Amino acid sequence: MTRKKLIRLGFLVVALGFGAWAIAGRWAEVSDGLTRLSWPLLAGSLVAVLAALVAGMLMWRALLADLGSPLPFTDAAKVFFVGQLGKYIPGSLWPVLAQMEMGKDLGVPRPRSAAAFFLTYPIYLVSGLATAVVTLPAFAGDSVARYAWLLLLLPVLVVGLHPRVVNAVLGYGLRLLKRPPLERPLTRRGVLASVGWAFVGWAAYGVHLALIVAGLGATGPQAMILSFGAFSLAWCLGFLVVVAPAGAGVREVAMVAALAPVLDGGSAIAAALCSRLVVSAGDLVCAGLAGLAARRTKAPLAEAGEARS
Repeated sequence: MTRKKLIRLGFLVVALGFGAWAIAGRWAEVSDGLTRLSWPLLAGSLVAVLAALVAGMLMWRALLADLGSPLPFTDAAKVFFVGQLGKYIPGSLWPVLAQMEMGKDLGVPRPRSAAAFFLTYPIYLVSGLATAVVTLPAFAGDSVARYAWLLLLLPVLVVGLHPRVVNAVLGYGLRLLKRPPLERPLTRRGVLASVGWAFVGWAAYGVHLALIVAGLGATGPQAMILSFGAFSLAWCLGFLVVVAPAGAGVREVAMVAALAPVLDGGSAIAAALCSRLVVSAGDLVCAGLAGLAARRTKAPLAEAGEARS
């Protein structure tokens, strides 16, 4: 086994270890909530999370293609999902470092991988905050008033996502790092495509949380709408508090506040913790399936190459 493969295997083992620890460490806290949820509801919630994660991958893939590196679905899935496991390791740079290294093997320049990675976050923030604005104020009221300051970021982020601004910032950053400029600038079409996939993801995440909330006793239109806003608000706040791996702890507090109008304190905490567990499980499932799919895709190619030789 080469040194590169050993390093990647070590990354995967450490990331999976932290991911499993994130699940196991919360098991005692979520056990009560899980006993109140039926298996069909949990399965439906996990399927919704998997759909949201795939939408996130397609958002990143659209950015990468617009910058000049279109990837087949299976290759993109492997790079994105395996790399995303790095978010469970303390520190914020592990996912981008992993994606840069795996993308390089597929012919994606490192600066292009890094640009696509970092662009996903302002797109997630813009679409997530927009989702929260549409769904929370009329239904959550005072329970989320403390997070109103997040709205100040929305116009700044919208302006910042204009292709001219993005390309200027990327060019300046690459000059500071003494790297060559990107071969292809980001276009409006690429931004709009990625934003569209981001909203698909938020919709799927909302369904995931709505199923958990319904299982804990809150049904009806208000509970469903609040679930969409609660998850998007929690994610945005968790991302901004970068010292917590994958937003651990921060997201739960925001989610409990947003769900307060439809769930009592104990049930809201159970919903937040169960959501964290299901999302973590979804990350592990997607990484595993993407790795297997990529390996199966490469096996026939390797056999064909041996046959030709």
